[in-house]
Amino acid sequence: MARRRKGRDISGWLVVDKPAGITSTTVVNRVRWAFDANKAGHAGTLDPEATGVLAIALGEATKTVPYITDALKAYEFIIRLGQATNTDDAEGEVIATSDTRPDDAAIKSALAGFIGDIMQVPPQFSAVKVDGERAYAKARAGEEMDLAARPLWVEELLLADRPDADHAVLEMTCGKGGYVRSIARDLGDVLGCKAHVRSLRRIWSGPFQATDGITLDQLDAIARTPELDARLLPLEVGLADLVEVRCPAESVARLRNGNPAPVIASGVDYGEEVWASHGGKAIAIGSYRGGELHPTRVFVA
Repeated sequence: MARRRKGRDISGWLVVDKPAGITSTTVVNRVRWAFDANKAGHAGTLDPEATGVLAIALGEATKTVPYITDALKAYEFIIRLGQATNTDDAEGEVIATSDTRPDDAAIKSALAGFIGDIMQVPPQFSAVKVDGERAYAKARAGEEMDLAARPLWVEELLLADRPDADHAVLEMTCGKGGYVRSIARDLGDVLGCKAHVRSLRRIWSGPFQATDGITLDQLDAIARTPELDARLLPLEVGLADLVEVRCPAESVARLRNGNPAPVIASGVDYGEEVWASHGGKAIAIGSYRGGELHPTRVFVA
């Protein structure tokens, strides 16, 4: 017999405004404890020194995590010009310097080359796997790796502010898998001045905004109370990028058992991924085929 998870069967999303100096996993664990939840996960890791939106899914909402992970995200970050580090951020050792300081026009011109479909090499200190081991573990051991470039969609990248000659504030909207540290590193190389990320904040991720996030101090203050439960967003928020179809009452049981069933849809293409609702609650996610939903994920009532 499988061992039962400890904690409550509670489902939904909590938006945390993550502070610097803590890992994303630690935040997940604190949220899970605060709700006494039996299951929790996050949609998109933030580096320990990064701040901003960390969307935490509880219970059945964890089944919607991939749709938030795949959604567009926006970042505001400060780059330090004139210095490259081995981690591509302020936590690393300076490995190269330059006296060159580009003007605003040069920065704006260079940013144009980072918009659209680009190929990006992850930082040496990153969580990508190399021969079954995390790259950061190899980097900490002094090993230099030839990491493969990965595709990234950059919707927007602009110069937001220029506090002084050594710093630039950038704002970027991008798709899944983007490394802001790589953007800073590569931009510094294009400009011939070297650069790294000094600070980073995720300001929104899919439907979640940093301005709506709860701080860890606030979380601790109302942990395990109805007031905290009231902050939980419904799991359906995580399905905002999918088309919703309606599930008649007679189809609910069939879908929840993983079987195809008739749904009510309008303007949906054959084979399109959709989610089915009944009474406003998510029943299943799946492929729409000729009036039926063929479920790939189902939600427990």
